[in-house]
Amino acid sequence: MQTIDLNAVRNAKTSKEPYDFLLTDNILKADVIDDLRRDFPQIDKPGYLTVDEVKLHGRFKTLIDELEGPELTEELSKKFGIDLHQYPRLTTIMKRSQPKYGAIHTDGPSKVMTMLVYMNDDWNQGDGGRLRVLYDGQNFEPYALEVPPMMGTMFAFLRSDNSWHGHRPFVGERRVVQIAWVKSQADVDRKKKHNKVAQFFKGIFGR
Repeated sequence: MQTIDLNAVRNAKTSKEPYDFLLTDNILKADVIDDLRRDFPQIDKPGYLTVDEVKLHGRFKTLIDELEGPELTEELSKKFGIDLHQYPRLTTIMKRSQPKYGAIHTDGPSKVMTMLVYMNDDWNQGDGGRLRVLYDGQNFEPYALEVPPMMGTMFAFLRSDNSWHGHRPFVGERRVVQIAWVKSQADVDRKKKHNKVAQFFKGIFGR
């Protein structure tokens, strides 16, 4: 693996409370950080864009290929005790966040697992934009874990009816790659279509 340190996944902190998740802060190899920073896509629109909507090149393209590859899926399957190879993946990338993002939710039932890889050099934004593992669908406090969106931090969790998470509002640059393992290719296609329509209207109305 050129960009991903699989040992970071193998040694990642795991938890089953309040739901199954793992966290590591060094999934990206140190010697490729500068290249990944340089090759991160130029994205002007807010929100998540699918890889079909983004021009990938250089080390960043290598990163996406490895995030979507079987080696990482195998390690995550071992960590969570579930065969993730059988599920198609949906990869999305975000560079710009808006105030409406981060509302508390569980992810939809079509998702099996979600993984977030953050790529920000620093984060001096108070609690805005810091993902929290939550106990219910109404309250940001108390929380089980707070994830600073720093370069190389990876957070992954199994979707369930109580996999509550979200973050306080933040406006500005917040770089993150999201990989979702979903139940069927039809779900992937539907989400891509929905995202494309949403991005179209953002382009018109600017939100």
